[in-house]
Amino acid sequence: MSHLLTAALLAVAYLGLFVVGANQDWREGAFALAGVPLIYWLIIAFFALLLIRPRAAVAAHATLNENLHKVCQAIAISALAIMVCMILAQVYFRYVAGGALNWTEEAARFGMLWMTGLMAPVAYRRGGFVSIDMLERALPRALSAALSLLLLCVAFWVLVILFDRGWNNHVDTMSGRGASSSLRIPLDMLGGERIRFRSNWQYASLLVGVALLLIVSVELILRQILVLLGRADGLKPLVDDEEFIGAD
Repeated sequence: MSHLLTAALLAVAYLGLFVVGANQDWREGAFALAGVPLIYWLIIAFFALLLIRPRAAVAAHATLNENLHKVCQAIAISALAIMVCMILAQVYFRYVAGGALNWTEEAARFGMLWMTGLMAPVAYRRGGFVSIDMLERALPRALSAALSLLLLCVAFWVLVILFDRGWNNHVDTMSGRGASSSLRIPLDMLGGERIRFRSNWQYASLLVGVALLLIVSVELILRQILVLLGRADGLKPLVDDEEFIGAD
C-alpha cells in the first residue's frame, strides 16, 4: 500500500511539472531565474530530491510505470483493433460496395498515432528499441555503466525538448486548434449535432507519449546510477525472463 501511495504522490509531482512546462513558453524564457527557465530549476530540484533515496525512488517509479503501462497497452490494443477495422471497411466499401468512405483513412491514422504514443514508453522501458551496443560491451564494466548513464541523460534532455515542441509546435498552435476535414462525432444520432474532431486530439499523442517517456527515462537513469554505484542488487528486473524482449 505504501508503494501505491508513494507512486500516487510521484504522479502528482509529475503532473505539476508537466502543467508548468506546458504553460511556460520556454523559447521566450518566461519566468526565468538567473537566465534559466523556471522549469529547468524545477527539474533539477526534482532530481535532487529523488537522489536522496534512489532505491525508494526507483521502486516508486516502477510501480507508477507498471500501472500506467497497463492502461497504455489496453488503449493501444484497442486502437490497433479499431485501425484494422477501419482499413478493412475502406477496402470493402471501395472495392465491394462501390462507394469509398471518406473518413476511414483519417480514423486509422488517428488510431496509429495514439497506438505509437502509448506503446513507445512500454518498449523503451523494456529495452525494445533498436540499439547499437558494441562499444558498451567492449568497455570495462564501470566505463560501460558510465556510458549508459550518459546516453540515458542525453535521451532525457532530448525528451524534455520534445515535450516543449509537442506542446508549443503541435498541440497549442493554429493548426492544432483546427478541425478534421472528415472525422465527426455523430451526436446527431442522439438528437444533437455532429462535433468535428479537433486536430490537437491527434497531435496530443506526441505530447502524451513524450510525457510517459520522460517518466520512464527518469526511472532508467536512477537505475543506472545504482548500477554505477554498485547498489543495484535486489532491484526488480524490468522484464520477466519468459518475455521475448530482453531487459538491459
